[in-house]
Amino acid sequence: MTTHPSTLRVALCQLTSTGDPTSNLDLVRRWTADAAAQGARVVVFPEAMMAHFGVPLAPLAEPLDGPWADAAADIAREHDVLVIAGMFTPDEERVRNTLLITGLGEHRGYDKVHLYDAFGFRESATVAGGNELVAVDVDGVRLGIATCYDVRFPGLFQALAEQDASAVVVAASWGAGDGKREQWELLVRARGLDAGTWILACDQADPAVTGVDVNPKAPTGIGYSTVANPFGVVQAQAGPGPELVVVDIDTEVAEASRRATGAIANRKVR
Repeated sequence: MTTHPSTLRVALCQLTSTGDPTSNLDLVRRWTADAAAQGARVVVFPEAMMAHFGVPLAPLAEPLDGPWADAAADIAREHDVLVIAGMFTPDEERVRNTLLITGLGEHRGYDKVHLYDAFGFRESATVAGGNELVAVDVDGVRLGIATCYDVRFPGLFQALAEQDASAVVVAASWGAGDGKREQWELLVRARGLDAGTWILACDQADPAVTGVDVNPKAPTGIGYSTVANPFGVVQAQAGPGPELVVVDIDTEVAEASRRATGAIANRKVR
């Protein structure tokens, strides 16, 4: 399919990762091949793709030049795509919750800024937070990068918009619970509207549907990966189970949203 020069095709790979990095790498390989076959240039996997939450993370953590990330880079190179996937990198006594960004000449990471110390979970006990915004250019389209709990903080998304991001990828392993699906959907839509960006939110699939054994106290996903446009309208959404969502995003819609709402030009408080 021929797309407009201002568009970019993105695939969200909603699945449930296991506690085994090698098995999860096989999932990355298979789902990337499927996404590339549908013309995707960017292939997004959930937070904690390397290994799901609820297992000891420090023994699994590897640097960005380690074997897991290098293998993901080979997959991205084979299919000529950008792969974004959650992993864990070492940080002294803790780890960093890192999104690997690899392919199309890129190989770097985004360390989750806002740690999930909420709803009875304390991510900061085992994870060190990052402090830098990250954006990447693919075929002339700038993508901001965010992770899960980050979606509750509109300033991060507006700062990425001020760096000319037309879309923000949100890789997540959303915690289940009363009202959490409603919060997820509301937050994804709101961040699109108040930053004037596409939000490409890829969650782990619900392990109750996929049959993967997980720690019930850990945030291990609910599904419902969602693409919201820059006016806060849902353009695509998965169900709770494994699903590949492929969408074309148009940068001109982001520009139109910012002109209409003034959300970035009129922002006073930072």
